[in-house]
Amino acid sequence: MTDNNVTKKNPPTRRSVAPVSDIAFAGWQLSLFQGFLANTDDQGESLSNTVDLWDSIPRYSISRARMNTMRTADGFLGVAELSFQYRGRALTARIYPAQIKNDDGQWKSYYPSAREELVEYALRKISAEQGAGFFDRSTYRSGARFSLYQLRKELEQQGHSLRYDQIIEALDILSLSSIEIECATDGGDKAFARSTYFAALSGVKRKDYETHRDARWIAQFHPLVTQSIDHVTYRQFNYQRMMTCSTQLARWLIGQLVLKYTQAAMLNSFETRYSTIKRDSALLAGYKLDRQAIAALDQAWDELKSLGALSTVKKIEQRGARSKLEDVIYTLHPTQEFVAEQKAANRRQNNAKGGISSAIEMQNRVEQPNKKYPVRATRRGK
Repeated sequence: MTDNNVTKKNPPTRRSVAPVSDIAFAGWQLSLFQGFLANTDDQGESLSNTVDLWDSIPRYSISRARMNTMRTADGFLGVAELSFQYRGRALTARIYPAQIKNDDGQWKSYYPSAREELVEYALRKISAEQGAGFFDRSTYRSGARFSLYQLRKELEQQGHSLRYDQIIEALDILSLSSIEIECATDGGDKAFARSTYFAALSGVKRKDYETHRDARWIAQFHPLVTQSIDHVTYRQFNYQRMMTCSTQLARWLIGQLVLKYTQAAMLNSFETRYSTIKRDSALLAGYKLDRQAIAALDQAWDELKSLGALSTVKKIEQRGARSKLEDVIYTLHPTQEFVAEQKAANRRQNNAKGGISSAIEMQNRVEQPNKKYPVRATRRGK
């Protein structure tokens, strides 16, 4: 990670959410995002959606403690640059910090970190409820309508109690911090996309939120989340398990398993390396020694075993000259519970994509009634 020279700037202005039409809260595409494949209502309540590329970016990897060592004497942070890989392709993330006015009237820089990660996941869970989430293809945006009381209760139910002022600060950081994703093109150029974590935010700040529990806020998600809803590249996963994880590293690991270990089976193991996790999560950069980082990683694997995602984790150390530790290979075996969850996620995603194809064909038939369409073969019962 690199930290560019800090230049003091005027605080950025938060974008407000433009009015959202009623139809955006009840569209077909949104219903696919909100409908989970579960056997019981309780099981459905434990589920949410993870977003392929967006949730693979190490966008919350800088802790508050590390920020304190990186700030200037005036309290400002530079642009954090993180290199990682996504499906074998090298990418760079640049994180531009938010400037937040403290109680003493002084401005201070913050990168989104663990608290903001929890708030985003909680809002994404809320957006899966009818009447709370929205998707508007005409303006290509998505997000959640919520109250601070509702968000606070959701976090509390998942074991993360926050005060109203802490939640508001987290929302401020998410709506004021920008992230830029850059990759090299086949022609040697560099393509990039830049947006704030929350593309827009609207709400009302009050002195007493308990008295005004129903005051509504609207958060507009990052464009990559909107794109995932549109293209159905999200996957359902056990949200309650992830929110129960005691560390960011454990949350990142379970998120990556959900996205990558899609063919989980009792006889089908999954292999990963310490070097890969260190590079792509950016959560182990704060350790001075590899053995300290590996110990933290081992503890995270143990937690995923205790939470019912993994049955066994086999560890093989790779050593070079003079027995110097070069890497660690981890071979993971899932539990039956995790296998069932992944199979359900696969079925739900396939059903959603099939439903979209049928809906598009039906719409085309309505708009172009004179066009000849191929006849699909059907199997008749005897």
